[in-house]
Amino acid sequence: MTFDELVAKVRKMAQKVDASNKDFLAVQINIEGKESGVFYVECKDHRINVEPYDYHDRNCAITMNMTNFNKLIDGKLDPVLGYTTGKIKVDGDLSKALEFSKLLK
Repeated sequence: MTFDELVAKVRKMAQKVDASNKDFLAVQINIEGKESGVFYVECKDHRINVEPYDYHDRNCAITMNMTNFNKLIDGKLDPVLGYTTGKIKVDGDLSKALEFSKLLK
């Protein structure tokens, strides 16, 4: 999977998420490895936007490789286990990273 395909997959998933109970959440995703890149997921005004840019006023940044991110969004990687084993790195508010992972479900 290419980075652009990953962003498209996350956008498609975001369209199905009920964000009516979320006020604001901004998470930058840093994908490391061969297919690397940066994108953000922003929940604002009860809508979710996914854009392939840096987000400087984010709540947190989550860094992992493409394989682990796919496992995370497919429900095959528990976010807490991924964090404690070093597969997922979080810079910023850890509770917001957990909130983001719940949005994915």
